[in-house]
Amino acid sequence: MNPKGLDKSLPVSMGAGFLFSVLGNLFGDMNVGMVTLIACMVFDYITGVMIALIWKKSNKSENGGLSSKAGWKGLCRKFVIFVFVLIANRLDIIFETDYIRNAVIIGFIINEIISLVENAGIMGVPLPKALVNAVDMLKEKTTTVKLDVTNEDLEDESGCPAQCKDCNRRK
Repeated sequence: MNPKGLDKSLPVSMGAGFLFSVLGNLFGDMNVGMVTLIACMVFDYITGVMIALIWKKSNKSENGGLSSKAGWKGLCRKFVIFVFVLIANRLDIIFETDYIRNAVIIGFIINEIISLVENAGIMGVPLPKALVNAVDMLKEKTTTVKLDVTNEDLEDESGCPAQCKDCNRRK
């Protein structure tokens, strides 16, 4: 103890408590789904690094090896996943529901599992046929959406916006 009678670790404990309470408020409780998502994300990242470092078969770099740029891109993608979880949790609070966040988490867990199975295949891990079939089915049912909207998409042939205030017509 220091001369004032306070433990030196108290400020650190208080800071950690504050940080985790803020994170808990933003992201929601640390339920089984969230823990599963975090575990899948960590293992996917680790196996991706292993593929690049050991097997030199990464499709994220020109030579198949480890790339810091590819690593940072992967971490940025993982960060954006958490942004979507945060938004979904806030929507649950707004709408007084408890399923939006869980649906988002489950969707991202499926994506992470697909990636883990692909990584395991690259590593040469023998995978049960049922697992490969299930992942193939999931890959067919899930789609990646890329939003690429231009001004041309918002206008019809005459140059009128999709919903014109003057004529109240829709595309």
